[in-house]
Amino acid sequence: MADSSFDVVSKVDKMETDNALNQAIKEVEQRYDFKNVGASIEWSGEKVLMKANSEERVKAILEVFEAKLIKRGISLRSLDAGDPFPSGKEFRIEAKMKEGIDQENAKKVTKLIRDEGPKSVKSQIQGDEVRVSSKSRDDLQATMALLKGADLPVALQFVNFR
Repeated sequence: MADSSFDVVSKVDKMETDNALNQAIKEVEQRYDFKNVGASIEWSGEKVLMKANSEERVKAILEVFEAKLIKRGISLRSLDAGDPFPSGKEFRIEAKMKEGIDQENAKKVTKLIRDEGPKSVKSQIQGDEVRVSSKSRDDLQATMALLKGADLPVALQFVNFR
């Protein structure tokens, strides 16, 4: 019997992110505490740019965006937001959505599987994803449960379960 396998990836649904951003834009435009403070949130290339006239206001815009992402089912582990920095008369925060599992986190995932997973499970890093294989589908499902319960710094999804 052939090995069963699945891939561990970290992807963000672009449409859901865009929808969350549009909802955040509407809320920022309508909220009274954001009136006349130069508050805005928008795409700036691949990044999301938040602007306001004070550090507290720009952090509040980030909180609005985070709330919209959560409502849309996007993990905040995928959001990489920087610290507020002054730019002229306004404060800005640049945030980007993390795609793929970097080498360091891929090594953490494979080490976790090797140390705590079922013994028949093998894992290997393939670019920005991790392929997990075993003869037993039950072991693979146990490995999925292990990874879901682990406190890793990236949002994980499981695809190509065969």
